[in-house]
Amino acid sequence: MMERSEKLLPWQWKLYPDNHAARRNLLLHGVSVPVFQLGTLCLVAAPFTSVAWVLPGVVAMAGAMAVQGRGHRMESVAPVPFRGPWDVLARIFAEQWVTFPRFVLSGGFARAWRASAPASAPQTSAS
Repeated sequence: MMERSEKLLPWQWKLYPDNHAARRNLLLHGVSVPVFQLGTLCLVAAPFTSVAWVLPGVVAMAGAMAVQGRGHRMESVAPVPFRGPWDVLARIFAEQWVTFPRFVLSGGFARAWRASAPASAPQTSAS
């Protein structure tokens, strides 16, 4: 089990660019993070609106995690293994609600997207 001397958010932020560099993974996160967030909102709203929101919320969150798990397999740097069930929950919610939005808003997503662009074909001059 890996020890971490930093608090979760600074630790996750420091490792984030290395685990989010592949273009397909970035695309999958760009789509699935809002789905996870919507699922979370469905769960939070369910007790105040209708329990019918629980199932769509759980499905959205689980689906987003499945998609992101597949995306992380495309990365050259694998995520740090979880330390246990509470670490799973803390890291997932921190990533979905804090770290990924911060990655986008700070320009990290755009930098990673540009850095992962396929190499252009060499230009040939017509003679």
